[in-house]
Amino acid sequence: MDPGLLVELVATDTSEIVRNLSAFYDFRGKTIVSVGAGGGQLVEYARPADRVIAVDKDPAAIAKLSQRLAACGMADRFRLLTADFLSVQVRGDVVLLEFCLHQMADPERALEHARSLASDVLVIDHAPGSCWEWYAAEDDKVEAGWKAVSARSPRRRQSVEAFQRFEDFSELESRLVLQGPLSRERIEPLRGQTSIRILMPYWIALL
Repeated sequence: MDPGLLVELVATDTSEIVRNLSAFYDFRGKTIVSVGAGGGQLVEYARPADRVIAVDKDPAAIAKLSQRLAACGMADRFRLLTADFLSVQVRGDVVLLEFCLHQMADPERALEHARSLASDVLVIDHAPGSCWEWYAAEDDKVEAGWKAVSARSPRRRQSVEAFQRFEDFSELESRLVLQGPLSRERIEPLRGQTSIRILMPYWIALL
C-alpha cells in the first residue's frame, strides 16, 4: 500500500467502505489473497472469511497491519507477506486488490496474475474522475487501472460516493506532501480554506 494511502483513508469513513465491500461480495468461508492490505483499515471485511493471505511490499504497512490485527483479535486468521504481489504464488478463492491497482506499474499484468491465483478477482479502488485523485495527481493512474479492469469485462461493478474531510488547508497539505509538485499546484487554490470536503468516489468490481 502506498504510504499516502495509509493516511488518506483515515480522513474518510472506513467502516462504510467495509460495509459496502461486504455487501458487494460474500467472503464467508473464503481464502482471500488481499493485496495492498498493509495498514489494516479495512480488515473487518475478513471476519467471516476462513483465512487471509495479506500481501504488501511496504514493511511499515505490514507492521501496522499486524498491530491492527492484534488489537481486533484477528491475528490467527491472517498470514502476512512482505512481498511484491507479482512474486506471490499462493492460491485462494478470491484475490482482493485493496485501493492499490492504480499504484501498480502494469495493472493489466497485475490482473492477469491475480486471475492465476483465484477464480474471483475483486477490485476496490478510486473511481475515474475522482476529485481526490486529481488533487493527489494520480488521476492518470486511476484511469489506466480501470481501463485494464474494463478490458476484462467485469461480472459486476458498483459505484460508491465518499468524501475526504480536512479541518484546514494545512491538514490537507500534510496528507498530500508525498504526491509531488503537480499535487501541490492543484491544491494551492484551497489555501486558507477550512472544513474542506473533497469528493472521493470509488468503484468495486468483480472479475
